Amino acid sequence: MVFSSLLFLFRFLPLVLVCYFIAPRGMRNLILFLFSLVFYAWGEPVYVVLMIVSILISYLGGIFVDRFKSAGEMGKARAALTVSCVLSLSLLGFFKYADFAIDTVNSLTGAGIALLQVALPIGISFYTFQTMSYTIDVYRGEAGVQRNFISFGAYVTMFPQLIAGPIVQYKTIDKQLRTRKETAEQFALGVNRFMIGLGKKVLLANNAGTLWDSVQSMTYSQVPVLTAWIGLAAYSFQLYFDFSAYSDMAIGLGHMFGFRFLENFNYPYISKSITEFWRRWHISLSTWFRDYVYIPLGGNRVKPLKHVRNIFVVWLLTGIWHGSSWNFVLWGVYYGILLLVEKFFLGKYLEKLPAVLRHLYCIFFVMIGWNIFVFEGMGDVVSYMKALFGAYGQGFLDSGTIYLLYNNAVLLIFLALGSTMLPKKIGDWICAKLERKDGPAVLVRSIFYVAVFVLSVAWLVDASYNPFLYFRF
Repeated sequence: MVFSSLLFLFRFLPLVLVCYFIAPRGMRNLILFLFSLVFYAWGEPVYVVLMIVSILISYLGGIFVDRFKSAGEMGKARAALTVSCVLSLSLLGFFKYADFAIDTVNSLTGAGIALLQVALPIGISFYTFQTMSYTIDVYRGEAGVQRNFISFGAYVTMFPQLIAGPIVQYKTIDKQLRTRKETAEQFALGVNRFMIGLGKKVLLANNAGTLWDSVQSMTYSQVPVLTAWIGLAAYSFQLYFDFSAYSDMAIGLGHMFGFRFLENFNYPYISKSITEFWRRWHISLSTWFRDYVYIPLGGNRVKPLKHVRNIFVVWLLTGIWHGSSWNFVLWGVYYGILLLVEKFFLGKYLEKLPAVLRHLYCIFFVMIGWNIFVFEGMGDVVSYMKALFGAYGQGFLDSGTIYLLYNNAVLLIFLALGSTMLPKKIGDWICAKLERKDGPAVLVRSIFYVAVFVLSVAWLVDASYNPFLYFRF
């Protein structure tokens, strides 16, 4: 089940909201837990058991960590933490990376070991990191132990952010699980945020994806250079609007149930350096690696060589986290190298350049990164890269390029503008003008959100299944 489906919008969500708000306050975590299990089981009934096992591992791990800490037995507390994290990572490693490891061994040795062909459980990378954050936070004393299994289960399985984040660290939601107050104002804020996410997914991301699919299906050796870049731009926009839409919808749903999730995107395509880009893109993942890997390794408070090691380790793990193929490993290494170059050499020179040049520099390398990211086969990565730079001897453009631009110019303009702060600034300016009068600002906002919803639903009526891209991670 996906947020951008008629089933979710008109059946599941209204039902869970009704059950949640008529239930006594002490039962609301249970309502969330049960409905979240149904939400997950809708697409992965078998792997609900795996998720519950993962929940049990960290739930018991937190209890043992707290018990040993209270007794002053820090060695045993560390052992309990280690066992919990190792078991969680072992589940993730088996289901996500076993076949990748076997295939790599076969390629290197010719061993011919049969692949296990284990299906990847949806969202396992996200909920594994969440369960691990709980035991680590309890060990560090940054969150209290959760002895209520239902409340802990609600945290892990919470359907608004279960499948594709944002990755919610336990310490940021600990108090909200215990005491939160739902208000009409917060609910309205959540509805508005959800509508924005729905529009970004249905009206922008899906149409950008259609453009990318049309270019991706071409023979790369015959694709003109400009066509190749148009296709890669379409994928760049699709990935951003698709993933940020899910985050918007998750944050909006969280508000409806009284939760406040941290932001996951902050207009990353307006960045003027790769360092800035990664402060704005998938913030919850970057924050997780910073808090649980980078800083424990010493962060930047170590000698230069160890600092380089820390950055490289984080980005190697970031690439591996995204998927079980070599393109993701290369993608992580690619960004690790870029960030190291900026930090130790290029950064001081970038600051002297005009803003527009810094922005173009950043977008160029980000798009090259998406070329590595999108293709799981390294042969396709290289082939499309050659098309981008005319290495096949093809021309810069042809009649097909003109046709592509003619039919998609308006879409590309909307995508480009929508990835900046301009629409928000214009909307805020209009509402600020209208707020000087009685009522029009609220009316205009309401009309806008309703229009986005109606257009999205109209598109969904004739649409096929349209999952979010980050479901595969």
